[in-house]
Amino acid sequence: MRSIALLGKIGMSDHTIILPSKPKVVSEDKLRGVYEIDSLYPGYGHTLGNSLRRIILSSLPGTALTVVKIDGVKHEFSTLDGLKEDIITLILNLKKVRFKSTVDEPQEATLRVKELRKITAADIKTSGQVEVLNKDQYIAEITDKKITLDVTMQLEQGLGYIPKRMLQQDKVEVGTIVLDAVFTPIRRVNYEVENMRVGDRTDYNKLRIFIETDGTLSPREALERSIEIMIKQLKAVVGFQEEEKEEEVLPEEEGVEEVKGGVDKDFLRTRIDTLGFSTRTANALASSNIRTVGGLIRKSPDDLYSIDGLGEKGMQEIRRTLGNFGVTLK
Repeated sequence: MRSIALLGKIGMSDHTIILPSKPKVVSEDKLRGVYEIDSLYPGYGHTLGNSLRRIILSSLPGTALTVVKIDGVKHEFSTLDGLKEDIITLILNLKKVRFKSTVDEPQEATLRVKELRKITAADIKTSGQVEVLNKDQYIAEITDKKITLDVTMQLEQGLGYIPKRMLQQDKVEVGTIVLDAVFTPIRRVNYEVENMRVGDRTDYNKLRIFIETDGTLSPREALERSIEIMIKQLKAVVGFQEEEKEEEVLPEEEGVEEVKGGVDKDFLRTRIDTLGFSTRTANALASSNIRTVGGLIRKSPDDLYSIDGLGEKGMQEIRRTLGNFGVTLK
């Protein structure tokens, strides 16, 4: 009887997974931060750490230089008489300049210098919605007083890294240089996991996260936003997907019949996220609950222009994509 009672005690275990602590600051300054999360269930340190690291690197928006036009220059493999640097070096230095934009729409910045001197990011002129953060960043040096360096730049907001072949969907005029865009405001992020004691167990995890940003947001903001993104994504997949209501694409709905023309009814049920729209356009449509082609073509251009984050560039993308399938907006 005694052995049975003893076995009963040993066999009884707590099946409750305790919740971890809130993040605490180990060290922090303007660009770098180290944070710890304690009391993670065994194995959860790597699960949470790797997920947060990937989100921090890929899913935090930032502002990047996407297009450059330099007066007197036809392509990036050129040189400019009177300028110490070649054009490729000039562009690489411009890409090191960190911009912070308060709006989603593309913004223009200019650089115009005609003096014999070194040029820094402080010489860049921007609108009131854009701020240059590292104004001491070296750009180039003019060595001949006869020349004027005149540069026009386009700045856009985005996520992660986008190669120029994806940004340059249409032909551009000679002299317009489209660039690979690094939008992420994160310079480096890493994590480590070590065991810690919780009660009688010594295999619980302590997660330590190291974050370095470019100054457009603080390390703490980067961690907080990544946690919010993770929670939002997980909430979206709770439960199972229900079938979309047929009425979303019924041809008898007002305005669909005349717009549809000879379009296949099945195509009207096609989901927007399968058409290859850019992330910006797809997110703007999803935020307005436009999820199928049928729902999209019921909207007038005025309706679409009123959607936050969907400007003229997005409208051109929608028209072009629908046109490939022989469909037009109202």
